[in-house]
Amino acid sequence: MQAKVKVWIEDDKDNLVFGGGKTQILEFIDETGSISEAAKKVGMNYKKAWTHIKILQEFLEDELVIAQQGGKGQGGTVLTPKAKEIISTYKILQKDIKQYTQKRYEELFIKDNDTILHSKADNV
Repeated sequence: MQAKVKVWIEDDKDNLVFGGGKTQILEFIDETGSISEAAKKVGMNYKKAWTHIKILQEFLEDELVIAQQGGKGQGGTVLTPKAKEIISTYKILQKDIKQYTQKRYEELFIKDNDTILHSKADNV
């Protein structure tokens, strides 16, 4: 067994600012060079993906993507250094929290190599 956590960042008014979904969109933009392709990979439409990015940029008061107009086979979208820094920092936070959660779970729930949580399957 293992403990699971989800990590996201909210503002002072409990509004979602950044989390796994926005990280994934930005990573796919970096991978594909396209907001449209990134949106498809995460299962949302272009407008929704672009809205997520714009809201995040407004909150941060900084650009995260640079979209270049061009038409088919030209143009594209690249991440700014700020976007790459945010992704990297968020992933460090996420990894640290997951490691701490698993460590603390083991301290609290596993005694003498046996968990205090047992499922019905354990008794069969």
